[in-house]
Amino acid sequence: MVSGRLLSDSAKSCAEAADVRRILTDGGGGPEGLAAHLERHGALASNRLSSAWRVAMVRETERAGLLGRGGAAFPTGEKMRAVLSETRQPVVIGNATEGEPASMKDRVLLAQAPHLVLDGATIAADIVMACEVIMVVHRDVRPMVDYAVDERLQMGVDRVPIRVVTASERFVAGEASAAVNWVDRGRPVPLGKPPRMSERGVGGRPTLVQNVETLAHLALLCRHGSQWYRQIGTPEEPGSMLVTLIGSVARPGVHEVAIGTPVSDILALGGGLSAPLQALLVGGYFGSWLPSDTTIALPFSALGLGVGLGAGLIVAFPAGACGVTETARLARYLASQSAGQCGPCKFGLPAIAQELEALAEGRPARMADLDRWLAEIDGRGACSHPDGVARQILTALEVFHDEVVQHEEGWCTASGEDFVLPLPTGKSR
Repeated sequence: MVSGRLLSDSAKSCAEAADVRRILTDGGGGPEGLAAHLERHGALASNRLSSAWRVAMVRETERAGLLGRGGAAFPTGEKMRAVLSETRQPVVIGNATEGEPASMKDRVLLAQAPHLVLDGATIAADIVMACEVIMVVHRDVRPMVDYAVDERLQMGVDRVPIRVVTASERFVAGEASAAVNWVDRGRPVPLGKPPRMSERGVGGRPTLVQNVETLAHLALLCRHGSQWYRQIGTPEEPGSMLVTLIGSVARPGVHEVAIGTPVSDILALGGGLSAPLQALLVGGYFGSWLPSDTTIALPFSALGLGVGLGAGLIVAFPAGACGVTETARLARYLASQSAGQCGPCKFGLPAIAQELEALAEGRPARMADLDRWLAEIDGRGACSHPDGVARQILTALEVFHDEVVQHEEGWCTASGEDFVLPLPTGKSR
């Protein structure tokens, strides 16, 4: 276990080294206005409508290795190529739905640097020759984005119109096709596959859906090129990313770090640990639980940790909390947030949540059935929602194995009374 309420001098130096400021500002003065944004980053190139520029930008994006920051880590250049292969004029969606209760990165980014995100959205629109940009944003930052769009309109900096839509707050609403469905029909649920969004999305048009953090990186990549982009990060996973750090740290918050930064250095950015740890949840509520003692020294990268980084969430889970109870609570929430469009979500997730609740409460639980159901729902849903739930629960059952055994025997060693994982329904018992 690792503990420490106060940072040592070495920990402070680690935190300073880990602090990266590419897409975030210093956060001290509220949203960065257009004039300050242009002073800091410079204006965009004026040749953005030429076919040569479009081809070059797709290639540069691929050379940079820019991956989506919304959770799936899909190559951004490949997405753009797919949309470019269509003959109809496309639409670009900047996705800042951020339906996961524990994540704050997209809201912090838009609250600090809205124009960098809007630059990226309009660059993407110019690359794929889109007719419109639609920003789907959390209600908390809607006023800031509206103001930034008005600033740009008054100065005439964009070729395409930008429309702002308030996002749904359901967990599944951030999935790419769910964002399209929300814009088109007001239904925040994923669409069936096929077709792909690159073939038919908003209004039946090809649609490029990119997370807003991805767009911010694209805006800098357009200015500085792929070699600059790859100066930090790892060869396999270059660049920086935003991390939401919560749980047992002195100062929870959002930080920008180079991919590959040791997990311990990221925890130091949050002021260090406020309690001994027993586990880390990495990637979000669709992420993976990892034991803290073997994870804290590893590089924060998919290759380094052996799991996907998802939306960049790290939960520092304290030793005094009950992983079984938290997992049951999270399973019930995720079951309630499904689209209910297929058997794995409609029947499988509630059944899994029910058995986990029985286990958490010390009642007899059908563990063999639970293992079988988790295996059966994986890969069989109409969208990836049941897959993410299964991954998170399976890793929880492994990492919290000793606690699972204790609950099967009817007792729990947890000393805390408060929940660690935030949910819309409340944080405490």
